[in-house]
Amino acid sequence: MNLIGKKVRIRAKNRIFEGIVMPSFTGNFVLKLENGYNVGFKEYELIEVVEESLPRGDVKRIEHKEGLPNIKIISTGGTIASKVDYRTGAVTSQFTAEEIVSEVPELAEFCNIDAELLYNILSENMKPENWVELAKHIYEALKHYDGVVITHGTDTMHYTAAAISFMVSTPKPIIFVGAQRSSDRPSSDAAMNLICAAKAATADLGEVGVVMHATTSDDYCYIHRGVKVRKNHTSRRDAFQSINARPIARISYPSLEIEWLFWRFRRNERELNLNAKIEKKVALIKFYPGLSSEILDFYHSKGYRGFVIEGTGLGHVSTDWIETIKKIAEDSVIVMTSQCLWGRVCDRVYDTGRYLLKAGVIEGEDMLPEVALVKLMWLLGNYSLEETKKLIKKNFVGEIEPRTDYW
Repeated sequence: MNLIGKKVRIRAKNRIFEGIVMPSFTGNFVLKLENGYNVGFKEYELIEVVEESLPRGDVKRIEHKEGLPNIKIISTGGTIASKVDYRTGAVTSQFTAEEIVSEVPELAEFCNIDAELLYNILSENMKPENWVELAKHIYEALKHYDGVVITHGTDTMHYTAAAISFMVSTPKPIIFVGAQRSSDRPSSDAAMNLICAAKAATADLGEVGVVMHATTSDDYCYIHRGVKVRKNHTSRRDAFQSINARPIARISYPSLEIEWLFWRFRRNERELNLNAKIEKKVALIKFYPGLSSEILDFYHSKGYRGFVIEGTGLGHVSTDWIETIKKIAEDSVIVMTSQCLWGRVCDRVYDTGRYLLKAGVIEGEDMLPEVALVKLMWLLGNYSLEETKKLIKKNFVGEIEPRTDYW
């Protein structure tokens, strides 16, 4: 009898265990217990099948309350919208946005929620055309709601947050949120992150933010600027950090009190506007010792006219790249960033840097490589090559801090 996905009660090691039967690739009998942990047995006795299939629970429409801010949740998938697929044992995107909200009833205490499922994909499958479509949906939602929350997979969330930061000028909060651990795990960060994100969407904020755990404990979340944040750990709950800037705010949990920490665009400070064109033929190239400049020629031959180089230290590549850079810079934009992440590119300190500037490289200031990539895609989608060369160093939404401080 195939028991995978069924809730059973067994006897093993002189004890009674109850849980959901998981797939096993080791030959052991694996149960997911009610506390969320998996346990394996070599020998067991089946007592009974308690439930034939895993119950999904009822999804109830949340009644709107007068006087509360109205928030739109747009779901794109990711771990925050995931549970275990009991056919394979893998974590997959399965839930609609309505199901996410129904599992976090605390949201109804301070805001009214409407929900929309736009995508049900993992973030590695997100593409620039998805950014454009998402930007259009956010733009329309902002006409009717006090704030927008986007649930998103964490691996590429900072790319999407940067793209929306440039494409949508917003007078209201646009908040990205994800989870490092799915909601059926005992250490899940999904519910707290979503609650704090919804609170941020009601706040005095007029820009794109990313809300995630600030520590490994359930004590507070940060609101990070969408163009100054990066995922810096594969699995920790506090994986997201602001780079070359402070977090915008701290949201204590469970009180949901907001403490502002850094400058911000405030609610209604800017007018709503959409500029959602993107040029996809822009490359992000990570330099490493011995990498041939032929990679630039290859992309250039394929029609790429935008290049972000993740160089060493202050923004360097090997001197044998200089002639190739000089050649393609005539009809391309080449932006230099640093693999160091923290700090600012400065190509005027060493000879190599000065040669790169003469060859046509543009310093990326303190922008993250990923942000510089998205910004260049957006600029080339909306402006001429010569205009883009001037605008790449303009600070549009806080992606460039005018001075380097130690945080």
